[in-house]
Amino acid sequence: MEDIKDFIKNEAKKNNINLSEKQIELFYLYMNNLIEWNEKINLTAIKEKKDIVIKHFIDSIVIKDEIVGNKMLDLGSGAGFPGIPIKIVNNDMDITLLDAVNKKVNFMNDTIEKLNLNNIIAIHSRAEDLAHDEKYREKYDIVVSRAVSNMTTLVEYMLPFLKKGGKCICLKGPDVDNELEDAKNAIRILGGKIEKKIQYELNGNGRSIIVILKEKHTEQIYPRKQGKPIKEPLKWKFKK
Repeated sequence: MEDIKDFIKNEAKKNNINLSEKQIELFYLYMNNLIEWNEKINLTAIKEKKDIVIKHFIDSIVIKDEIVGNKMLDLGSGAGFPGIPIKIVNNDMDITLLDAVNKKVNFMNDTIEKLNLNNIIAIHSRAEDLAHDEKYREKYDIVVSRAVSNMTTLVEYMLPFLKKGGKCICLKGPDVDNELEDAKNAIRILGGKIEKKIQYELNGNGRSIIVILKEKHTEQIYPRKQGKPIKEPLKWKFKK
């Protein structure tokens, strides 16, 4: 029977990612901490070890070649995906993990401590609030998000954090074309441009990566206050 550490190594290799022994060990520790915490709080519905490896770890690190610069924000990080896996495979990154649920933030910071990772921190806040803090606004080279909101709402949360010339990377399912079409107006208003869409399969399931380049500064009014990006998405007319 295949050892779980060998499984991590082999699944990464299937996706053209070569992990060191240290990186494999860090993923192993992360997985065990996730399983332990998941018994106390709801972090993920995925509980089988091999499923965690494929659907969380590998699904997070497939974007590693799209990561440029050294300062990254993971928006709506939840149980640390994709931010912590990216940190494991790219230790030079300076990463902020953002989530509105304090229990999840506590888990992420506990994981960071147990894995002895540096230059990575989890913050408890809402994007609508933190994006108006000058310490965080337009300070990041990369903003990533995985399975959070539809694209129109998502880009209003993401783009204000990006420096001009930075990139949003959104990990989505296979049927993203209509969602992306709906988001074009919002992307333009917020100073972005769709750079590319990458489609691939992970263990037989279709996945998409959307890369958005930030060409212009985002107006100070964005993101709008809590609830507005969802109730009045930028594809429709709205009152400022």
